[in-house]
Amino acid sequence: MNIKNKIESGSVYFLTMTVVDWVDIFTREDYRQIMIDSLKYCQNEKGLEIYSWCLMTNHLHLIASANENRQNTLSDILRDFKKFTSKAIIQKIKDIPERRRRWLLDRFEFAGRFNKKIEFYKFWQDGNDPKEVNSMEFLQQKTAYIHDNPVRAGWVNEPHHYNYSSARDYAGEKGILDVVLVY
Repeated sequence: MNIKNKIESGSVYFLTMTVVDWVDIFTREDYRQIMIDSLKYCQNEKGLEIYSWCLMTNHLHLIASANENRQNTLSDILRDFKKFTSKAIIQKIKDIPERRRRWLLDRFEFAGRFNKKIEFYKFWQDGNDPKEVNSMEFLQQKTAYIHDNPVRAGWVNEPHHYNYSSARDYAGEKGILDVVLVY
């Protein structure tokens, strides 16, 4: 990771985690649920603090930090999250009746074929494209960008109508993840 994208302790970041080749994997509830359960686990057990989020078909946006009273850094949490979700989703692809099974596994195997760190499958692209949140204006801009993703995709007319996002929380409703509201 280059120095301009280094995650520093004690800061809040806008992050994007993308599936290799932008494969549309989160179209199935089984895979989305792995993501939600994993995010909840990271919140409850590792100190992940989420300010806003949105899960799309092939990527996850977060504005997040690590609770400073915990031992885990945000980098540690993201590394563990990506490692766990990668393995869990690959296993789920193998276990459930997935008509794209062979194609998905081939894509993820090919993505990791020439990487010595990858044993079998590479699910996530490298990096998280971290951008430090350094002003309220930047935070509001990125939160709006995150929440508008499903609207831009044509799935909903209003951001808070999309279940897999914190837009509901910011609209005064309860979303499916706990969120630290900042405005």
